[in-house]
Amino acid sequence: MEELYKKLLKAVGEDPTRAGLEKTPKRAWEAMQYFTSGYKQDPKKILNDALYPVDTEGMVIVKNIEFFSLCEHHLLPFFGKVHVGYIPRKHVIGLSKIPRIVDTFARRLQVQERMGQQICDALAKILKPKGIGIVIEANHLCMMMRGVEKQHSQAVTSHVEGLFKKDPKTRQEFLDLIKK
Repeated sequence: MEELYKKLLKAVGEDPTRAGLEKTPKRAWEAMQYFTSGYKQDPKKILNDALYPVDTEGMVIVKNIEFFSLCEHHLLPFFGKVHVGYIPRKHVIGLSKIPRIVDTFARRLQVQERMGQQICDALAKILKPKGIGIVIEANHLCMMMRGVEKQHSQAVTSHVEGLFKKDPKTRQEFLDLIKK
C-alpha cells in the first residue's frame, strides 16, 4: 500500500522522496488502516456482556456522539454527531458501548444513510428494545471542498424501529429530547 501512495503522490505531480513527503506513504497507509478499522470490529464482541436487566420503560438516550467517517464515493471525510435513543424491553446496554458501536460502523467506507441503518440494526439485534431511533447530523467534505462547495450545509438522517416508528408521540419525544 505504501507503494500505491507513492504512485499517488507522483500522479499529482509530487516527488515522494522530497523532504516532508518521505514518510507520507507509510503515514497515509497507517491512517487509512485506522479510518477503516471498523471492518475488523464485531458489535457483539464490543458488547462484552454489558447487558443489564431492568424493569423500566423509560427512554434511554445517548446524544451528541461525535464521529468521523470516509465517504465511499470520494474518500473524503464526513463528520458530525449521532443521537441514539431506545426504550428497553428487558435490558439496557452499558452506555459506553453505544459510542463504540457507532465507531464500528463509522470507521468504514460509508454513506450516512447506510451508517444510520447499520447502527439501528445492530443495536436492535443486540437489545431487542421496544423501539429505537437514530439521528445523524453530519458535514460532508465532499460537498464542502468539491462539487457544490457549500460550506455550511449539513445532512440529517433518521432511522426508527418499533415504537419510534409506530407511535408519533414516542418519536416526537425522542426528537424533542435530542434537540435540548
